[in-house]
Amino acid sequence: MAKTLDILSGGAAQGLVGRVQADFERTHDCRIAGTFGAVGLMKEKLVAGDPCDVLVLSDALIKGLVAEGRADASSVRPIGGVKTGIALKQGRQAVPVRNVDELRALLESAPAIYFPDPVKATAGIHFLKVLQALGLAGDPSRLRTFPNGATAMAALAQAPEADAVGCTQVTEILITEGVQLTGLLPAPHELTTIYTAAVASDAREPELARALIAELSSPEALQVRRACGFE
Repeated sequence: MAKTLDILSGGAAQGLVGRVQADFERTHDCRIAGTFGAVGLMKEKLVAGDPCDVLVLSDALIKGLVAEGRADASSVRPIGGVKTGIALKQGRQAVPVRNVDELRALLESAPAIYFPDPVKATAGIHFLKVLQALGLAGDPSRLRTFPNGATAMAALAQAPEADAVGCTQVTEILITEGVQLTGLLPAPHELTTIYTAAVASDAREPELARALIAELSSPEALQVRRACGFE
């Protein structure tokens, strides 16, 4: 029976894992079982005892898990940085968001704004602060929050409001059919999140885990990472 490699990962890495999964499974005669979502929720799952061999989370969370003895320090490898972007429904004319005024104008005009969990998701926590800084968080009826960026973008793709707007990490916008990236959060509200991979201390398949991390972080996979939104 093929071995199972369990992953707990931020949603930002879902597209990247998906790009290498079939070849990796065939080469290593294994099955990858990935759980992707808000990084805070992924940490909670690990602490609660969910099976995990590979962690792909924000660098800050990985460092914390290493300090707690929950991740193997020798296995830590950077995957790359991911910027946070603004999404529109597919087919809508692109709207520039090159500065704060353009961002505010777009968000003010939106009948609905879709974004991930403002408590446990990196992009959601940050974007709520952006809305507050712009004075646009006072009308909760326009705010649509979801467990993670992928579900937020899937909902945006199906949104009944043609001019709805979304915000999450670029990687999750790029992998969602029905939405398009219109620009990045401009200064001073830009956000780049560094993602890092590590082997969980209680991994049942530590060697397979190291092999997958090596593939995800290798120089040979640079173009794949870029295509998936990593820098």
